[in-house]
Amino acid sequence: MKPNSNWRILNLALSVVVLDQLTKLLVLKYLGFAEEKTIVRGFFKLVHWGNTGAAWSMFSGNNGPLAIVAAVALVVLFFSRHHFNIHTLGGQVSLGLIFGGIVGNLIDRLLPSRRHVIDFLYFYLIRRDGEPASFPAFNVADSAICVGVALLFILSWEHREGKAQPDPPPSN
Repeated sequence: MKPNSNWRILNLALSVVVLDQLTKLLVLKYLGFAEEKTIVRGFFKLVHWGNTGAAWSMFSGNNGPLAIVAAVALVVLFFSRHHFNIHTLGGQVSLGLIFGGIVGNLIDRLLPSRRHVIDFLYFYLIRRDGEPASFPAFNVADSAICVGVALLFILSWEHREGKAQPDPPPSN
């Protein structure tokens, strides 16, 4: 593994953490807790919601144990990073996004002033019955983790596809 690989991963991870925390600071400054601001009626709101659970609020109320899980995941991912395809730019980007996203949400969980992950991007549609059909609120860190994991799967799949193809038969 080239030293540049680790620097690229670190730089992207730090960029994600900075962007994530800056956006959350803006939410804290301009939106009260549980406040919502409609940006595009019937489609998108900025909200200030706290999540003590994991994705989609699973395991809600378990902020402490989830902080431990996140810290362990960071350590395991860091020490196993050489098992991923990090000699490519795509591999570096995927790990940088995942590291940055985990750290961004872990900061929220560990800060005494928060003790929950701040979610603020809320997309929804109004159904015919007037009820919202929505995707759970999320943040920059959540997005980075999802994009990083998806990219890692795509890269792994492409890598396997390339290996699975047999050598062409020799021509006579």
